[in-house]
Amino acid sequence: MKLLGNISGIVLSVIGIAKCSTAAPFLSNAAQTAASVGTDSVFGIARGGGLFGGNNRKKDSEADVKDKLRAESGETFPALSQEEIEEWLGHIPVFAVTDSNGAGVVLKPDNETSVMYFFFSPQMANATLAQLKGTNDQLDLKLSAFSLGKIWFKMLNNKDDQEIKLKQPGADDSEAEVLAGGNVEYRLVPDTRDLLGARMLLTMTPEDGEEMKKAGETMTPELAQKAVEKAMTESPEFKENYNEVPVFLIAQMRMQKPASEEGEEAKTILPMYFSLQTMVTTWQQFMGSQNDPELKDMEPAINVMNLHKLVGMMSEPSEIDFRSCLLLPPIPAGPPGAGGAAAAAGMGGGAGAPEAQMAGMGGGGGTLGDL
Repeated sequence: MKLLGNISGIVLSVIGIAKCSTAAPFLSNAAQTAASVGTDSVFGIARGGGLFGGNNRKKDSEADVKDKLRAESGETFPALSQEEIEEWLGHIPVFAVTDSNGAGVVLKPDNETSVMYFFFSPQMANATLAQLKGTNDQLDLKLSAFSLGKIWFKMLNNKDDQEIKLKQPGADDSEAEVLAGGNVEYRLVPDTRDLLGARMLLTMTPEDGEEMKKAGETMTPELAQKAVEKAMTESPEFKENYNEVPVFLIAQMRMQKPASEEGEEAKTILPMYFSLQTMVTTWQQFMGSQNDPELKDMEPAINVMNLHKLVGMMSEPSEIDFRSCLLLPPIPAGPPGAGGAAAAAGMGGGAGAPEAQMAGMGGGGGTLGDL
């Protein structure tokens, strides 16, 4: 716990000092609620492992996750079907710029490339929308939210090359340019804070941590910039700003899904997070409430995994029971207390908050979200 509070706090502080996001990081309101929702959110704690995925830093993230999460029984679990993966991702909202009818806006950074962006951060999507409207205030564009599960295979990883019509906003179909689906590049963009956090977790050494801990509250922008430059240039993964989406987990963290009225038994769940800050703060809040000094000082084993690699692992037989894992969506910035409600819903296994986002943002009927 002490190391988590120091080193993970350093990572998050450096991100704040570097100012590489359009919005303030999610703070403790959400984690306090998530850590106090009773039987819907009970962590089972095992003995701690090395911080940030262990001491063998040369091991790749996929192998490290397999080592830490494989079933103690040695059991091999069957691969998840495409339908199961779509459902597993289905409650995660992503945001894109669309026209008034919900058709996606495809950008052409050059004559040879057509790109459509999906953002995890609504703030980043809004910044793109504002930039496009700034070039032409007559464009009838909006921000729409979509289910990641619905677009994962049909758009982001589509191998069927379905035809796509491209046209200027407001033009009719007769003016559309028809392209094979493979000629449009779909880019999934993570929050810059979490992308930088993943790079820092993979590059920060114990010596770096000691140097920053000594600096404490007097950590200078120069020291923060040094850590950021190292993360940007030396990280073995997450080198691109899109399609390399970090997913964070703590191997010792568990939550208990209560038995349902329909007779479904209670189940132990491993939570996985898109937001590093939400995960760290949730852990700190829960461990800080423990009376046992040994629990309070426990070292968490923080791992980071590429979402595409994670889905690839799920698509094959595995010693990891992915059906007992829950992917938690980022908590959107909002009024005080709003994030806490979203976290509580997520920790309880519900998808109400993300679904509300998707309905409210226009990702429902008649848009790409219904593919």
